[in-house]
Formats: sequence, structure tokens, C-alpha cells
Amino acid sequence: MLHSFCKSPSSYRTNITLLPFFAFKHTCQMARSALDEMSDSGAFARTASTFRNFISRDPNSQFPPESGRYHLYVSYACPWASRCLAYLKIKGLDKAIGFTSVKPIWERTKETDEHMGWVFPTTNTEEPGAAPDPLNGVKSIRELYELASTNYTGKFTVPVLWDKKFKTIVSNESAEIIRMLNTEFNDIAENPALDLYAPHLRSQIDETNEWIYNAINNGVYRCGFARKQEPYDEAVKQLYEALDKCEEILSKQRYICGNILTEADIRLFVTLIRFDEVYAVHFKCNKKLLREYPNLFNYTKDVYQIPGMSSTVNVQHIKRHYYGSHPTINPFGIIPLGPNIDYSSPHDRARFSA
Repeated sequence: MLHSFCKSPSSYRTNITLLPFFAFKHTCQMARSALDEMSDSGAFARTASTFRNFISRDPNSQFPPESGRYHLYVSYACPWASRCLAYLKIKGLDKAIGFTSVKPIWERTKETDEHMGWVFPTTNTEEPGAAPDPLNGVKSIRELYELASTNYTGKFTVPVLWDKKFKTIVSNESAEIIRMLNTEFNDIAENPALDLYAPHLRSQIDETNEWIYNAINNGVYRCGFARKQEPYDEAVKQLYEALDKCEEILSKQRYICGNILTEADIRLFVTLIRFDEVYAVHFKCNKKLLREYPNLFNYTKDVYQIPGMSSTVNVQHIKRHYYGSHPTINPFGIIPLGPNIDYSSPHDRARFSA
């Protein structure tokens, strides 16, 4: 876990780690999006997040876990943001940490360039599920980044964990935000006993996260954003090998790391819940649908039915974002009608003992 604390309040606005970029279509001075992250081979190459501060109960922490101090900016469409929202809900932290969702379809973020990204609606009724920025009155996620750092040159992604006190971004790395939400707010969480990163399972969770991220979470993007056949072929092969591995594991136990819910399940779920609705069509992951995997499909329904989880899934936002925000993949923005899966229907996962 990376801890990157500032020394003084004035430095909070610039405490970011700028990481080397791959061979991008645009220069680093220009606003970019995930569609620009391409290597010379035509493969999608995701860059790391850059705001890496950490909320901690340590007495010396610059970012202590205070109720009402932090705000989470998300998109219901984005799997990385949705796993943070899932933690907010199932840990019972949504009264201590507010959240706001952006509109699902990317729009122009500034009149001065062509960058397309996450924007807020102008009214509470413009976009069901989305709301205007309640804290800074900005029009886009890009403007939040520019408030936090005047020389920021990375992507303008969600999630954004915002500190109201110093008006800056604490973190935009979902893998670390969920760890903070898991433990650091337990004194004010409504469900503090839930530990999704239990000490006796940490090595197994870390190992599972690694292959699931590479082959599945990021794997679907490597399929969908590939611009040449070879990197697509490689990505789709790894994707289905990993899905087959999950299916085998879940034939023997209720969850991916055993018979208790862990962080690895939340990270896997956010991709699975989008699979048949968008990835199978939009990202060309159509070798086999999720519904054709009996264990994976029932497992997805099982996790969806955990109290609080269903409220983090907005299928209309998901479909409208993917089909409406990637014109190089879907130039006319046509949104498929189906499949409209009922994840609240019965599943068979209770057959495994806890």
C-alpha cells in the first residue's frame, strides 16, 4: 500500500506522482482519455493513477477518517468507481461520506480543446442518477483535477476521493480507496465488522486480484480498445482462460477466495455485471456469455443481492456510457436493446456452507 502524505496544507494541491507514459497518440500536455492509451503494437496500455494519498487512523495522518470531511465522485458506468461505491454501501459509510455521480456519456469538458470526459448535469432532474457538483460547482471531473493541481497532465478519471477541508484530491486509485473504506472508517461505519481484506486471506486475495485484474478487469478493455488483431487475440485468449478458471473455482466454493466475501469478489463482480450488457458486444468479448457459465452467473447474482450492492448498479448508465462514449468503436452511438438480465432472480450459491 502506498502512503504519500504532504508536509503542509499548501502542498496538498500538488502531491501527485507523475508516472512515465506509454507511446500516446497525443502529447502529454494535452488532455487525454483511455482511448489514447495505445502502444505502438496497437495494444491498450493503461497508465497508473497519480493521486496516491491515504486516509489513515494514524495520529500523525494528514488525512484522518472524519465523518463529513470526504466526498466520493463516481460514475455508475465505471467499474473502478463502482467498486468504491460498493464499499461505501456495504460498509455502511454512505452517511459519513457523500457521493455524487456524473452523467454517463462523455461530453466536451472545455471549450478550448476537444477533450471528451466525465461531466456533471446542470440540474438534479437533467439526468436520473446523476447530480450537479455539490461542493465546488464545477462542470466536469477535469475541473476537479485542475482545482487540485494546476500542472496536472494525466487522465481525468473517476473515482475521485475529495477532501473538503483542503479542497484537493486524496486519491483517484480505486484499489487503494477501497482499502481505506474497509478499515480506516470503522469507528464511524455502520458495518465495521465486515472485513473484506481479512489478515488470514491477504496473500490469497492479492494473488487472486492480480490475475483477475490483468486478464478480466483490464482484459476486457484490452480486447475492446485493441487496434490490431494480434493484441486482441492475445487479450481475448487470456480473458477466457481466466473466466474458465473462475468457473472451476466457483464450482467448489461460494466466493472466489473461499466461502466468505472478500475484496476480490467486489473487484471481480464489477466486470461480470457489465459483461453480457456491454463487453460481449461493444468490446468483442463474445466467445462465451456470462450466462453460459452456470457458476459465474449464479455467483454474480449472489453478490448483486448482498444488501446495498444492487443500488450501485445502474444498467442504463452503464449501457449509455460504453455505447455512447466511444465513437471509434460505435460511431453512431446505437445502444443494443437487450439482454436486460434479472440479477435479482434466485441463485444456487447457498449450497456452499459459510
